[in-house]
Amino acid sequence: MSINFCTIASGSSGNSVFVSTQGTHILIDAGLSGKTIEAGLRSHGINCASVDALFITHEHSDHIKGAGVLSRRYDMPVYATAGTWEYINRHSAIGKVADKNKMLITPNTPIIFEDIEIMPFDIPHDASQPVGYAIKSGGYKIAIATDLGYISDIVAENICEADVILIESNHDIKMLENGPYPAHLKRRILSDTGHLSNVSCGRFLADTFSSKTKHILLGHLSEENNRPILAYETVKDILLASKIDVGGSVSLAMANRHSPSAMISLS
Repeated sequence: MSINFCTIASGSSGNSVFVSTQGTHILIDAGLSGKTIEAGLRSHGINCASVDALFITHEHSDHIKGAGVLSRRYDMPVYATAGTWEYINRHSAIGKVADKNKMLITPNTPIIFEDIEIMPFDIPHDASQPVGYAIKSGGYKIAIATDLGYISDIVAENICEADVILIESNHDIKMLENGPYPAHLKRRILSDTGHLSNVSCGRFLADTFSSKTKHILLGHLSEENNRPILAYETVKDILLASKIDVGGSVSLAMANRHSPSAMISLS
């Protein structure tokens, strides 16, 4: 049994993640145009028509922009929490989705989807009912946690022992504090329901690192308040200081903002 993972894009301008096993293909988020997601999948030889379902983390536009288009075009079921669906329906955020394709998930309650176990877990973010995802299949685990103000116990529990981790490394604190954002937006980003800094990301990874983890991707970087090399070097230095073999037993990479990442295959 094998499981595959890649990001289609990751950043404040749009997010989407692809996960597959031999028999199942899913997307986590569709915060790009349908055409862009189709092209991203095609670059890995994947037809979007083969995607079995779309799972949403929360209702912000950089996570749902293409959800309605994909659902209508491919008769694709869309899974989200009750709070997320309530917001989407009230604001007509993704256009019409067939009732049969509006699927509910409950935070912290796993579901079995084909040959994958999917755990949607609570994340601290300023959205209606946001979740991250821990995905298990064939003895492997993938954890996806972006858009979070801090690492709660529930987040830590679900990231723990993952073979692949996609985690937010949103901003450099000094760049944010000295940058052009208005004060209220800076406060939001720095709050417990905002976004995770490079340092907070690195410290968490170092404190909870498991030898089972082989791949770490840093995602959802701010275009204004971060730089890929800065996020990478900050997290790498923290991990190396904790004697974690970056570049050896574990790979550390950036999730691309506008293009698909390399496919990670575990088998």
